[in-house]
Amino acid sequence: MSWELRLGATYLEHGVCRFDVWAPLAEKVEIHLVEPVERLVPMERVERGYHTAVAHQVEVGSLYYFRIQGGSDRPDPASRFQPRGVHGPSQVVSPGFGWDDASWRGLPIERYVVYEAHVGTFTPEGTLDAITCRLDELCDLGITAIELMPVAQFPGKRNWGYDGVYPFAVQQSYGGPEALKRLVDGCHRRGIAVVLDVVYNHIGPEGNYLGEFGPYFTTRYRTPWGPAMNFDGPHSDEVRRFFVDNALYWITEFHVDALRLDALHAILDTSPFPFVEELGVRVHEEVNGLGRSVYLIGESASNDARLVRSRERGGYGLDGHWNEDFHHSLHAVLTGERFGYYQDFGELRHLATAHRDGFVYSGQYSSYCRRRHGSSSRDIPASRFVVFAQNHDQVGNRMLGERLSHLVSFEEAKMAAGIVLLSPFIPLLFMGEEYGEVAPFQYFVSHSDPDLVEAVRRGRQEEFSAFEWQGEPPDPQDEATFQRAKLNWQLRYEGQHAVLLDFHRELIRLRRDLPALAHLSKDDLEIAFDEENEVMTVRRWQGEDVAVIVYHFGNERKTVSLALPCGRWHRELDSAEERWWGPGSTVPREWDSQGEVTLVIDPKRLILMSQAKEA
Repeated sequence: MSWELRLGATYLEHGVCRFDVWAPLAEKVEIHLVEPVERLVPMERVERGYHTAVAHQVEVGSLYYFRIQGGSDRPDPASRFQPRGVHGPSQVVSPGFGWDDASWRGLPIERYVVYEAHVGTFTPEGTLDAITCRLDELCDLGITAIELMPVAQFPGKRNWGYDGVYPFAVQQSYGGPEALKRLVDGCHRRGIAVVLDVVYNHIGPEGNYLGEFGPYFTTRYRTPWGPAMNFDGPHSDEVRRFFVDNALYWITEFHVDALRLDALHAILDTSPFPFVEELGVRVHEEVNGLGRSVYLIGESASNDARLVRSRERGGYGLDGHWNEDFHHSLHAVLTGERFGYYQDFGELRHLATAHRDGFVYSGQYSSYCRRRHGSSSRDIPASRFVVFAQNHDQVGNRMLGERLSHLVSFEEAKMAAGIVLLSPFIPLLFMGEEYGEVAPFQYFVSHSDPDLVEAVRRGRQEEFSAFEWQGEPPDPQDEATFQRAKLNWQLRYEGQHAVLLDFHRELIRLRRDLPALAHLSKDDLEIAFDEENEVMTVRRWQGEDVAVIVYHFGNERKTVSLALPCGRWHRELDSAEERWWGPGSTVPREWDSQGEVTLVIDPKRLILMSQAKEA
């Protein structure tokens, strides 16, 4: 691999460290070493506005700032570690680590079953090492990929991570860079891939000194979170390099398997070679020599299929895309909510379209957007879509942070699990979803600037204006808001929570073991729906292996006739079985189809059937 990070502090050997920083508007930059021995080291200005120096008698653990034009001390924009927070000095770290994953080659993305976790609330300890201690439980569930919400250094100790200001530094309250490496290594030993959420559309407000180093930002555009990154103006080549290097840093230095690219719709770039496309090209070029599978997964509210369409066909060539339309379709059908963006959804035809095409809105008029929205994704392979019934946004951006288990019945929670895990897409579970966690997940911060805290409070209230939620939103700055979000691990072993956990485990097993379900394809799929009777049927196949899933969303028992291929059929799962705390299945364990079968279906129920192979 030819890539090498040439930003920040790179420890070489025997007390020698190279420092590099981009500061194109400064003629003079110095390294202010503050510990263990305080001194100033001048830097040499080189081409394109970079400044460099090799300093001696600098050991791992040394603390430093950069001083620009003889003015204030500022942390390193490419700091590897901020042990004293976003305003404190940066620390020199060792790149070495005793990796135990030499045989790890990654996983095909088709095998991903993703589990999204927030480090601070996943365990009582709120650290990366504490997650490592819980990996065996995720393995037992059948999880094959864990997705971490952003770990880049943010202000204070409580934050979702999207206010990060040092993209290369692992949050100190999470355990720092060594802890992240231990977690990745532990995942790989268990056959689990690691997806890291990264934010390239903006930098958080507190501790953000990037603008003092160079033109990282532009006034041509604005994002909902502040100034936009300068990806297409003067000096933008070096801004792009900063973030491309960041992506490659996580992949090479930390052995991360995939990056989830946050809010790509907020990256505004009119250049002929957009930053997102360049990022995909550079990452895919560089990782070819690693001998393992690495993916880039985009998140965007624009329904822009170009993100995951191949470059040969005019796309950007990313490997995956979060599909919010799938979530909205499922949520609106289950809950009946019709406010905010849910006003565009609520009928079974939307959920059927999400299964068949991917995006539901592919250029038609959206009442919520008040314009035409999206582009067709019919040609995009199923394995490039990540789908979910919950995620951090969809739970946390509700005023009270209610999880789906708070909004729907136990039977509907089982249906939601089936629709996601038996879909032809990459499924994602939000931490605690597998057992029906009841703790709310609300927005929380720990800023030190009172004006910024008040601005965050007002901003949250404005965000809720499009919805019909009543009451006063919880205070994001209050530590209690954060503490309420922590998972209750004991629930996994109690009552219907334990049943729901087993139900998820069985769904994941069936997804893995039944060839028709393991085969991710929108082409080998048929879907039918009956709005009046509130029944949707999904038929999937691979060769002669066939699976049929029936979902009944209504409140009354229905009798449904299904056309099934002649032959022997087997009931694989019925959410009404007593095993799943249901009233008992009305479907025989095995039967011979003569081309049609009549089923009596209880309300809020899913049934999975497969055609048994002949001996």
